[in-house]
Amino acid sequence: MSILPGAEPMRHDGSETGVLVCHGFTGSPQSVRPWADHLAAKGLTVSLPLLPGHGTRWEDLAVTGWQDWYATVDRELRRLSSRCEQVFVCGLSMGGALALRLAAYHGDAVSGVAVVNPAMTFPRWQGYALPLGRFVARSAKGITSDIAKPGSTEVGYERVPTQAAYSLRDFFRRVRGELPQVTQPLLVMRSRTDHVVPPGDSALVLSKVSSSDVTETVLEDSFHVATLDHDAERVFADSHGFITRLAARKTETAGDGA
Repeated sequence: MSILPGAEPMRHDGSETGVLVCHGFTGSPQSVRPWADHLAAKGLTVSLPLLPGHGTRWEDLAVTGWQDWYATVDRELRRLSSRCEQVFVCGLSMGGALALRLAAYHGDAVSGVAVVNPAMTFPRWQGYALPLGRFVARSAKGITSDIAKPGSTEVGYERVPTQAAYSLRDFFRRVRGELPQVTQPLLVMRSRTDHVVPPGDSALVLSKVSSSDVTETVLEDSFHVATLDHDAERVFADSHGFITRLAARKTETAGDGA
């Protein structure tokens, strides 16, 4: 199956500081490509994978689950770790949940986490209906392109496969339980108005992680896909500043110990 235009994965070889960027559920690398491109332009080594079942047609997503999506980013993290001295993980929406799980499981192999509108919960009434409803309806209305900026659109699916949504619900439940294992520096960037992920999801992340170095940025002029919205430049600048600060700190610490 051919990949949708703009949904292609990307890799960029740069410095010894690596960044893994994760896209969201039913979306594609296109939704976070400007973010990845910005970090690459700053000289960092960047990986932006295409998650299984994404970037083609929604029927392909229906036969995948969270284990497939997580395995892809886990593999990319290991690849970056073999090439770079330090690696940061970033993500939008479900990509934020993937990034946080990587941090929880990989410990010191992850130097910091930057997430935009991280998704942690599933709409209650839809969640109740999924166990049986997924056998009745194969798909539901899509959730892409929640963007305030006129003319900006997200490459993703117009339909959400209910089987994959059921797996997503299970994934969120698992990640919520793993948040206390996240100890790395954390940057949470959340939109004031988001029609996909409730603001309580970012609050939940901030309240459950064990990180001592935590920064929260409120994006005033964007909806859910802030990486393609009015506040995109703020996302890019804040995340790059976050990574640069931490990378410099580690370099100084290494120098002191030499």
